[in-house]
Amino acid sequence: MSSSFPFPETQSTVLPDPSNFFSQNLVSSPLPTSSFFQNFVLQNGSQAEYIHPYLIKSSNSSLSASYPFLFFSAAVLYQVFVPDLTISSTQPHPYGKNHLVSSYSDLGVTLDIPSSNLRFFLVRGSPFLTASVTNSTSLSIKTVHTIVSLSSNRDNNTKYTLQLNNSQTWLIYTSNPIYLTHGDVTEVVSKPFSGTIRFAVLPGSSSNYEEETLDKFSSCYPVSGDAELQSQKLFTLVYEWKKKNCGNLLMLAHPLHVKLLSYYNNNSDHVTVLHYFKYRSIDGDLVGVVGDSWVLQIDPVPVTWHSVKGIKQESYEEIVSALSEDVKQLNSSVMTTSSSYFYGKHVARAARFALIAEEVSFPEVIPTIVEFLKETIEPWLDGTFKGNGFLYERKWGGLITKQGSTDSSADFGFGIYNDHHFHLGYFLYGVAVLAKIDPDWGQKYKPQAYSLVTDFLNLGQGYNYNSLHYPRLRCFDFYKLHSWAAGLTEFQDGRNQESTSEAVNAYYSAALIGLAYGDTSLVATGSTLLALEISAAQTWWHVKVEDNLYHEEFAKENRIVGVLWANKRDSNLWWASAECRECRLLIQVLPLLPITETLFYDAAYVKELVEWTLPSFKNKTNEESMKGFTYALQGIYDKETALENIRMLKGFDDGNSFTNLLWFFFVFADYCVVFLHCCYYVGYAIDCYCVGYAIDCYCIGRSAIAIVFAIVFAFVLDMSLSLCLSLPLTGTAIALDMSLPLCLRLTVTIIVIATLFRLA
Repeated sequence: MSSSFPFPETQSTVLPDPSNFFSQNLVSSPLPTSSFFQNFVLQNGSQAEYIHPYLIKSSNSSLSASYPFLFFSAAVLYQVFVPDLTISSTQPHPYGKNHLVSSYSDLGVTLDIPSSNLRFFLVRGSPFLTASVTNSTSLSIKTVHTIVSLSSNRDNNTKYTLQLNNSQTWLIYTSNPIYLTHGDVTEVVSKPFSGTIRFAVLPGSSSNYEEETLDKFSSCYPVSGDAELQSQKLFTLVYEWKKKNCGNLLMLAHPLHVKLLSYYNNNSDHVTVLHYFKYRSIDGDLVGVVGDSWVLQIDPVPVTWHSVKGIKQESYEEIVSALSEDVKQLNSSVMTTSSSYFYGKHVARAARFALIAEEVSFPEVIPTIVEFLKETIEPWLDGTFKGNGFLYERKWGGLITKQGSTDSSADFGFGIYNDHHFHLGYFLYGVAVLAKIDPDWGQKYKPQAYSLVTDFLNLGQGYNYNSLHYPRLRCFDFYKLHSWAAGLTEFQDGRNQESTSEAVNAYYSAALIGLAYGDTSLVATGSTLLALEISAAQTWWHVKVEDNLYHEEFAKENRIVGVLWANKRDSNLWWASAECRECRLLIQVLPLLPITETLFYDAAYVKELVEWTLPSFKNKTNEESMKGFTYALQGIYDKETALENIRMLKGFDDGNSFTNLLWFFFVFADYCVVFLHCCYYVGYAIDCYCVGYAIDCYCIGRSAIAIVFAIVFAFVLDMSLSLCLSLPLTGTAIALDMSLPLCLRLTVTIIVIATLFRLA
């Protein structure tokens, strides 16, 4: 370890040995700890992973594939694994080694089964399961079903159709002639074969179209896939697949992919979407996309220190009064927790006070807040905190805690890489605020700050001076477009994440670190991952019946998912039952930040969520600290009731406060707001919030038509209006308060529109 590295090195006694399942050329570098294939390298590697559209389970000598069916109830959704096909050698080596991960990429993993001479290219979103038979080998293809028929479709024996008694039809394609027979009703065997073999299930009833499509694209196959955040084009993600053989590449896109592919409708030169070629999935229908490269363009989001909308001056007094009382209670000597999670929440809570003080022009309390932040943060950064602290371990490559180095359950599993972005996000929020207020302090602790960031936000070798110490994007999943939190624990349903809002906080805080240090690259990276995390949360965690994404029975009973797994949707939480609806809302809202405005922009959905939650409050007297988040969202559409409820609260979550609740309430209470998110490369995004409903209108290119529409809409309603221009790479927002006499409002509007037309 370099002497300049900010955290001391340790050896964990609880981490598994990665060399059991990773090839030797990989174990010398930091390794993924929350990846889509994590189950393959934990315990004995035999738990399934969801490699869309198939559930894949591997053993030492074989690999099983399932085109899963969905089990549903009001409480849970999950896909059921049944080994529809199991592929192996007819005579695997009796002393074969474990399966091995020989390579991996953002969108795929190569899994070798040496005992059967098989190498599987498991690339996410491929309708084909592709294997290379590395030596002349007799293959066995078994099924738990009964084989109805096996027929060759080509004279050269490079395509077969396998029909099973569960109504499934599988197509088998090979690069060279293969001779398959089925001697009994559950197994197909081949004569010795070498080359490439591909398997694809026919997904539906319109078999002619689907089979013709699979035939057409059966030759070209992906071996890996990379995802790149474009540095020249903000809020843009590009997929590039490495492929073999001639022809075009057929892949599958989930619903969020489809939305982002068509966002500006300018991808026609790159891809063709086959809307009628669909595979079922717990994530929504997977549709066919033809093309070697996808360009995904994301709704831009504002990354600012303060609220984008601002607060009216007449609302300052109540916030200042609460802020004075909350700051008086700050005392680092009475903090008793040594948990990295709860300690981080205390730090971030205090940092909110500083930014709220700036926003309501109450600088007198900032020195006290800064002193508290330094007293609480510095011991974790310089290694003097008693009882815990950050350490570096090189077996997997990352930060762990002192407690977590010997106890896998300590710090909620931080020592086995669970919840890293949650814990570190809270610390980074405090560090960013301190570095903003005191740049000299920020420079002193910059190495530590960047080490915390890079632990979970590392784009790879050369990204920054810490990049060699950490794996690429520890938590973020480039195919699902959101994070996982599960770390190095084997789970039947793969990776999982409970709190999307804490994941949002992590990337938001990383972007604020970039703002504090003038690092535009970090701001851009953090902002883009933030935008993706928000879009994914709104797609898969925020349950809307009208979206028809989830089964009706589950969607009617739930307004928000508790824990989202790769292969399951659960209404329960890790720490509370599904009946505690305020718990479920809380964990998807905390912490309350300026970016929360964007995460919960849909006021109609917010109203449904809150009214679904409120009945859970009945007959409960010990849940005061949890109620605040429900009331905060209530303020978006029912201001009078929400403010009364907030003022009556007697307790608050340990990361929240009366001050922060009032701040959030008055941000929404004072305006009918039009957001103008400005990004040179993307254009303008308009969000108009009026009378409890949200109207989204997105300009194409740099047109000003939608801006004019949104402003006129607000005038028609005769509501007070704020036009906000957010500048994502500076962390600032320009707010034009238009709750003025009509003549002045019209004058300001004309000036703004004229300026925007000049920009266009």
